[in-house]
Amino acid sequence: MSIGLIALLDDVAALSKVAAASLDDVGAQAAKAGAKAAGVVIDDAAVTPRYVVGFSADRELPIVWRIAKGSVRNKLLFLLPIALALGAFAPWAITPLLMLGGCYLSFEGAEKIYEKLVPHAEHADEDTSVPPTTDAALLEEQRVASAVKTDFILSAEIMAI
Repeated sequence: MSIGLIALLDDVAALSKVAAASLDDVGAQAAKAGAKAAGVVIDDAAVTPRYVVGFSADRELPIVWRIAKGSVRNKLLFLLPIALALGAFAPWAITPLLMLGGCYLSFEGAEKIYEKLVPHAEHADEDTSVPPTTDAALLEEQRVASAVKTDFILSAEIMAI
């Protein structure tokens, strides 16, 4: 009789160990998912502030709102379905896409540094008789489009990682 009780207690101990191990796995996976979700949200904080410099204070929040709407649209309508499809049907394509995105971001950064260090003259073939636009609405539209494009690339990189 005592051997049956010891075997039962041994089985209970073994089941407890398995349950504890799976709880550790759940915690680890939740922490990993939280870190990835934070990365997707934090990239917006890196993109948005520099795009509102130079505008009046009453235009800053509407510009940030438009950038946020574009970012959410990109993530929900384009990036998430594409990431799920790639993960399911072509996981081998993720690494080359990450490399292409990294090359694009490196090119953009190098171009900005080069423009700061080596200011270039006007292109000779361009018509310089037309002054650059000072239309605030057009400038705002261009900045929002640029911010949404940059956010799209950064979000794609973070989601792929």
